[in-house]
Amino acid sequence: MKTIFNLLSLSLVIILSVSCESKDPAVLKVFVRSSSNQLMDGAKVIVIGDQQSNPATLPFVDTVFSNASGFAVVDMDQYFNTSGEENTTGYFDIIVKYNNKVAYDYARCRVHTTTVKTIYLPN
Repeated sequence: MKTIFNLLSLSLVIILSVSCESKDPAVLKVFVRSSSNQLMDGAKVIVIGDQQSNPATLPFVDTVFSNASGFAVVDMDQYFNTSGEENTTGYFDIIVKYNNKVAYDYARCRVHTTTVKTIYLPN
């Protein structure tokens, strides 16, 4: 009877430890809007790791374009997979370019989460 109880307890611990592990991707979703609040298609979104942040973010640069729905999705797993398990947060500068307009913002991204930013282009 004691062996069955120990076996069930061990099975429960294993199941709980595996099920608690987060498998969600790390994503930075950037909405690009005009000064009149319209979502912008085809805006260039550049994400750069902020090496001056505290703690420092490792070097990282990625460029994507906003889709027809006006947002760009940056896969941050490529950063967190190379930064190591102990590095769970990164700080990134965001530059948005559309025609002759440029806008800037800043984002803090965490592993296994989706970070959403909205950036407005100037007039």
